Amino acid sequence: MTKVEAFRALHRRQAPGDPLVLPGPWDAASARVFAEAGFPALATPSAGVAAALGYEDGRTPAEEMFAAVARIVRAVDVPVSADVEGGYGLAPTELVERLLETGAVGCNLEDSADGVLKDPREHADWLAEVRHAAADRLFVNARIDTFVRGAAEPKQAAERAIERAALYVAAGADCVYPIGAPTDVLPLLRSGIQGPVNVHGTVTGDGPSPTELGELGATRITFGPGLQRRAAQALRDIAADLAK
Repeated sequence: MTKVEAFRALHRRQAPGDPLVLPGPWDAASARVFAEAGFPALATPSAGVAAALGYEDGRTPAEEMFAAVARIVRAVDVPVSADVEGGYGLAPTELVERLLETGAVGCNLEDSADGVLKDPREHADWLAEVRHAAADRLFVNARIDTFVRGAAEPKQAAERAIERAALYVAAGADCVYPIGAPTDVLPLLRSGIQGPVNVHGTVTGDGPSPTELGELGATRITFGPGLQRRAAQALRDIAADLAK
């Protein structure tokens, strides 16, 4: 079984209450920590990688992002999916080839740019081109930004997310990611979306556990830059102690 086949299988075996948990490494060292802890796969966060490289979120040059992903992939034996934001303006064929060169088995692709939601049908057409170029070589996670860029009212945002999800799944997306969705609309999303649903988890202990998120409808859980930021805070605390 190839790594991408194993990654797809991880999304199929999950039962309610047992979602796939994908920590987000920001460099090779953090990737090794997560792999050694026993996680079966990883998913890089663009914001966490940006911070590690010294950039603001959304400002990482494509060359540096792909190079960082390649270092992470080389550091571990488990499958790695990469957050490549909106694709850096690359044509679908070039984007796919650049991803495959890193060794990544999947990608996270956003449906907003410069803080504005993209036209869902145009974005679906673009995703279809990515799927055609990738064939079965990449697992495509289509991020849906209606909760962070669109309607302020959660139910309306959920309805728009379901509409977009239908277009993206029809275009070939393997999974959809309604980022920022509050927990009380997760059952609505789960009932209205065909296929795996990615949900954003927390690392502070003040939100639902992975088990609880799974019971609400999450197929898989990622953490964005949360793990990198928590690690950075721990380092700040250590530095403060050393400076006393």
